[in-house]
Amino acid sequence: MTTKTYKYVAPKALKQWLHDKQEIALIDVREHGQYGEEHLFYVVSAPYSKLESEVQRLVPRKTVRLVLVGDDENLLTARAAQRLQDCGFTNIHLLEGGIPAWKNAGYEVFAGVNLPSKAFGELAEHAFNTPRITAQALNKKITDQEDLIILDGRPFTEYQKMSIPTATCCPNGELALRIDALVVRPETTIVINCAGRTRSIIGAQTLINLGIKNKILALENGTQGWYLADLQLDHGATRKYPEQVNPQNLSSQQTRAKALAQKHQVAFVNGATVESWLRDNSRTTFLCDVRSPEEFLRGTVLHAQNTPGGQLVQATDQFVGVRGARLVMFDDEGVRAPAMASWLAMMGWEVAVLTDAFTHQWTQTLRQTSALSGERATPLTPATAEQLKLAQSQGARVIDVRASTKYRQAHIQDSIWSIRPQLHQISALSGARVVLIADDTTVAQLAALELEQAGVAQIQVNMDSATTWQAAGLKVVANPALPTDQDSIDYLFFVHDRHDGNRVAAQRYLDWEVNLLNQIDEQERSSYHLPH
Repeated sequence: MTTKTYKYVAPKALKQWLHDKQEIALIDVREHGQYGEEHLFYVVSAPYSKLESEVQRLVPRKTVRLVLVGDDENLLTARAAQRLQDCGFTNIHLLEGGIPAWKNAGYEVFAGVNLPSKAFGELAEHAFNTPRITAQALNKKITDQEDLIILDGRPFTEYQKMSIPTATCCPNGELALRIDALVVRPETTIVINCAGRTRSIIGAQTLINLGIKNKILALENGTQGWYLADLQLDHGATRKYPEQVNPQNLSSQQTRAKALAQKHQVAFVNGATVESWLRDNSRTTFLCDVRSPEEFLRGTVLHAQNTPGGQLVQATDQFVGVRGARLVMFDDEGVRAPAMASWLAMMGWEVAVLTDAFTHQWTQTLRQTSALSGERATPLTPATAEQLKLAQSQGARVIDVRASTKYRQAHIQDSIWSIRPQLHQISALSGARVVLIADDTTVAQLAALELEQAGVAQIQVNMDSATTWQAAGLKVVANPALPTDQDSIDYLFFVHDRHDGNRVAAQRYLDWEVNLLNQIDEQERSSYHLPH
């Protein structure tokens, strides 16, 4: 490791940094369950278990002002800072005194996830007075067979888990392009839903902002509100927007999307301009392909990440880790990117639409980063299930670094569950032989790095399924109480359990969303650019 060069920043100074309009990456290095119970408003989650990979994706410029937040004693954040120094980051700070000092300075902390996006959704509903409908009223419309279409604004995988009866999946980022094929009669009422509130509001308001003349409503509280009203949800539905776009509609769709973007001062730029931005070492530029994941996999442009438009608005912090960065959005038809860019501009981002993403001749030598530069270069040694069984019989330690929920469901008998920030707590590792159980190569690679530095003599990894373990003669057991809820620091119960029939979690989540407006301060509120 390199010599320590990170510094400390006091809470008051950090608060000033967050609003000084200069770029800043504020990163919480705790695991998801810890982060989700209490964190700063603008913080981005990059858990230590995936730290190097996540930070280099979220924070591509190594010289950006970077502040780490984590455990109260700053022991974990100091370890994280050292790791990021090894990856080439040069301007690292730790929050002095941790979250307790932040609270003692009079600043707010928040539970939940995707805070800037969620708070924005609540503010947008008030600013636009977005019309809405209750679960009971919508259910009556369905029962009465009214002229109605329900569009679920979430990605298809979320929609399939649970959906409103008769609803069709059309993620918010697709609405501007797909609505004319989905709704042909001006008399048809359009209802947009999601799991909770934000995407229902943003989806409905997107259509209103585009000038769609139909009656448009957001389903209040989404599928959770439907469930809490004791109404039945569908599971495994497959209705989805039509893939084909009618070329006769495209010109009018482009015109209205561009007009909406221009209304919110979104710039339209070409590839040459974007290349100059990407070469600028004093600014961070994110190139955002807002098309569907399927389209992205069929081919995109150099340096782009897939940020499906509705999800980019809903969870900006999952894609962009630098506050004050420049966002460049693109599609291949000129409708989805401008429509979604209007929202990012209202959220306070500097945003532009790239007009020639797929026709510009991109330079192949632009800035690029490798996922784990500066870190463990040697590949992991695999172990088959049979080799794992033999190693365990010879005294090897079997450490399972998968999600705690997966360990609870099925794990190898006598294996122990752990996670990268806790590996150093395991006794007698020096000189030991370890077999890691993993289902994520990055997690395994970074856990191995930690074990190597703890003195482990030999590390192998097994990524098989429980069925393969059993076929090899390994005993597979389940224990829903192990690890305990307290030890499951990678799992945020109230956010995830709302999808599994937990009424308390569902209600807590909805209450949390609505209450965000009572928690944010005037500086946070004024960072958005919504109509007054």
